[in-house]
Amino acid sequence: MSNADSFLAVVNPAAGGGRCRKLVPKALDRLRAGGIKLDVVETTGPEQGTQLAREAYSSGYRRFIAVGGDGTSYEIVNGLFPRQDFDEPATLAFLPLGTGNSFLREFTDRGVEYAIEAILAGRSQPCDVLRLRHTQGILHYINLLSMGFAADVATLRARRFSGWGELGYQSSIFVTLARFRRRPFPLQVDGEGEIDRRPCLFLTFNNSKFTGGTMMIAPKAEVNDGLIEYVRWGPIGRLGLIRNLPTLYDGTHIHHPLAERREAKRIDFHLDAPVDVMVDGEVLTLQCEMLDVLPSALRVVV
Repeated sequence: MSNADSFLAVVNPAAGGGRCRKLVPKALDRLRAGGIKLDVVETTGPEQGTQLAREAYSSGYRRFIAVGGDGTSYEIVNGLFPRQDFDEPATLAFLPLGTGNSFLREFTDRGVEYAIEAILAGRSQPCDVLRLRHTQGILHYINLLSMGFAADVATLRARRFSGWGELGYQSSIFVTLARFRRRPFPLQVDGEGEIDRRPCLFLTFNNSKFTGGTMMIAPKAEVNDGLIEYVRWGPIGRLGLIRNLPTLYDGTHIHHPLAERREAKRIDFHLDAPVDVMVDGEVLTLQCEMLDVLPSALRVVV
């Protein structure tokens, strides 16, 4: 049996506050019972999933299962790119046993049950991969990149409220509301017009609709349209944001007078210094330079 015949399950046992470690044996047994050929590796620290996926691809694996949250799939994607052979796109499936599973929410609210059904049925479709060049290198993602309020919440949660679960998320929102910064993130869309230096509450550059599990930040996004869904919310005030928070969950925030959305193929950033960003659930500090799209560069099992 060659590696190409098997799925490599990359397991983050610490995902979901350790919940993944308890649930993964049963989930993998169900896949094996359904005739899925599986090899399994576990991560023991940050970014190890990237290295494991890179080595596995080099040894012939073309099908992967991200077992954990959004961060696990993010690490696998960055192991597959930029080295992947586009004539033979890799396939990525999901077992959402972590805290955040925003990408899969695009297709279902049934979580792991749906994911297992999709793997057993062999359902897959093309998926774009977004590529960000920054001063320290290149990264790839399939969900979203955010700057401003959403990234500030994620950064605070990771640095001060890690392990608090939903309470940590809500606490981070309230603290970020108290600080409340509106600032410019200078950029140019598709090389058009002048550099946009207007202050804003947040910017997001999306491939799929959801973030934070249930927040529909980009309701018009499509995972295989070859485009970046760019959503901008201008300098709304603190009370205005509180009043409009529910609209971030049903996607109607894009109709607010200070909100804008558009489709783009390329974003050029003109940042003077690194900023905190959130990429597929991961918090990073980057000086972003350029964002573009690799159309249908991956297959996802959904």
